[in-house]
Amino acid sequence: MAKKKGDDEFFTITPEIKNLAQLCVQKNKIDPSLFQKYDVKRGLRDLNGEGVLCGLTEISEVKAKKEVNGKKVPIPGELYYRGINVNDLTRGFLSENRFGFEETVYLLLFSELPTAAQLTEFRELMNKYRTLPTNFVRDIIMKAPSSDMMNTLARSVLTLYAYDEKGNDTSLENTLRQCIEMIALFPQLAVYGYQAYVHDTDPSQPFFIHTPRNDLSTAENILYMLRIDNQYSELEARILDLALVLHAEHGGGNNSTFTTHVVASSGSDSYSVIAAALSSLKGPKHGGANIKVVQMFADMMENVKDWTDEEEVSDYLRKLLRGEAFDHKGLIYGMGHAVYSISDPRALIFRKFVKSLSEEKGKQKEYALYSMVERLAPKIISQKRRTYKGVSANIDFYSGFV
Repeated sequence: MAKKKGDDEFFTITPEIKNLAQLCVQKNKIDPSLFQKYDVKRGLRDLNGEGVLCGLTEISEVKAKKEVNGKKVPIPGELYYRGINVNDLTRGFLSENRFGFEETVYLLLFSELPTAAQLTEFRELMNKYRTLPTNFVRDIIMKAPSSDMMNTLARSVLTLYAYDEKGNDTSLENTLRQCIEMIALFPQLAVYGYQAYVHDTDPSQPFFIHTPRNDLSTAENILYMLRIDNQYSELEARILDLALVLHAEHGGGNNSTFTTHVVASSGSDSYSVIAAALSSLKGPKHGGANIKVVQMFADMMENVKDWTDEEEVSDYLRKLLRGEAFDHKGLIYGMGHAVYSISDPRALIFRKFVKSLSEEKGKQKEYALYSMVERLAPKIISQKRRTYKGVSANIDFYSGFV
């Protein structure tokens, strides 16, 4: 983002700030043993990785274990939306060559798949809501472009409150109206925010605004608005639609959803609730993980000479775990999940379509490297780390590739 003269003083870590930071460290310490003494569940999980019950939901269900002879045994991961296995849900609309995001939203909101007439009516409602307030793009999105899309979305969502005459009305009807409006507007907020950032970073790049079309699905509209020539392939649209479906819901216990519960329980408005959830989603340990996957692989491709050499790739993965490569955090991003152990069903569904996309885009070598890491990383992690359950690729692993 363009800076004005004198701005640097606001971003500089001065000696005074460094000294105060050290003071914070010295004066704010808690004995780690106290967490066990008082049975504090750090990260809402116990020492065995089991989640702490903090609510009930019938919207979705995550299964990673089953009981056998009184013991819980790991199973391949399963995910259900309103009682429907996501494998069956996605197979249904894919086999009929339909885009599935809109009907999935309807299912999650109203606990049943829509009839053809209900789906048409719901799509018309979303089309009606796909209109931003006058001058919103100019005054809100273009004035302060951000390099982080979660930051852009959170700011835009929070600002929508100022344009809503019923912003503080938390009745069911009004909250539902606000949420459907936000679902309809998110593609524009994301795409326009990205376009503003690209143009601000490099003014030679064209800045263009394409308005969504009523005859296109949500996934198609995202690609239509994103490309200067409005062109996209059928496979690109199908994969994006599938990604939207697989990221739509996951049991109510993840960080951003829990944030939604916390903020909503105070009686706050819908825009503040969703902005808070987006702020949580931004974190690299949550929604920001897929960006970390992309960055990690970029570093890997730069530092591994032969992408087909399993030993060289394995050596790089060991360096990651030792904190000697990439961001020095000691993590292999895209691997492991808080609940799933044998497999993440979303990753398995997504993977075969990503392979097709790699072939369409001429990225077979990159995909082969991803596949190798998916196979090698769990073994290396189990050798180098004490884990309470198995490790497998999660949805962030392949969504990062896309």
